[in-house]
Amino acid sequence: MSQYPELNGKVAVITGAGRQAGLGEAMAKRLAAEGCKVVLTDIGQSANEHTPDNAIGHSDEMNQIVAEIKQAGGEASAFVCNVLNEKDVQDTVDFAVQTYGALDIWVNNAGIGYLMKSILDMQVDEWDAVLGVNLRGTFLGVKYAAAQMVKQGKGGKIINIGSQASKSAFGHASAYTTSKHGMNGLTRVAAIELGSHKINVNEICPNHVTTGLGAWQNAHFSEVTGKGYEQYMQDMRDRIPLGRPGLQEDTAKACAFLCSDQASYITGECMNVSGGEEYH
Repeated sequence: MSQYPELNGKVAVITGAGRQAGLGEAMAKRLAAEGCKVVLTDIGQSANEHTPDNAIGHSDEMNQIVAEIKQAGGEASAFVCNVLNEKDVQDTVDFAVQTYGALDIWVNNAGIGYLMKSILDMQVDEWDAVLGVNLRGTFLGVKYAAAQMVKQGKGGKIINIGSQASKSAFGHASAYTTSKHGMNGLTRVAAIELGSHKINVNEICPNHVTTGLGAWQNAHFSEVTGKGYEQYMQDMRDRIPLGRPGLQEDTAKACAFLCSDQASYITGECMNVSGGEEYH
């Protein structure tokens, strides 16, 4: 049973949604369960050394998620989009409108979270790759989604997927933390500029979630900190008041809420979904 019946028939695009067990998949399936017509996008195939095969959403994996949504009674399509490419983003908007007749919800979820290095070790091309996908890609999504929503004249919802790193700094994550802090500013500026068009712009800031990427992060940071895997994970649980890392569904629930009429008076927020670990 839908928790937010007003979402039935809305058209939603979710970028970076081509990895099974990822945040994008969870949000796509939740919005589809609410009755949204969902367009999943991802890069589809490796573009360069900064988008390795083991870290991106492949077309076949994205198509499998679409098939699962359809099997569950939902409506979904897949579209290849490199969020660094301005034309790809515009083409994604056009695809959603041509396929389903409108664009009501846009979720900027695509990001690079696997180039985790200190300032001294980070190479300029790696820095540019992270800032490009995480911040430029979000900017392009906001810009072209908002342009379509303004054209339609019915308002809309834009959700940016940030991180606990949007609020707090983390060592050995210089580019990632910077990009997610920047997303806060972009979210708030967009909320100010688009409010008169009845477009709500918000950001979700999850703490650690053990997706496929999250599992890599666990192994990486347990090695970087010298704690060992078990101690690293126990320390994580100990500092979270609710006693566990986040789940994909936690972010998906927050996304559905922010897309609903229940959140019609919420905009410009960077909302923590962190089990109490992050509180500002």
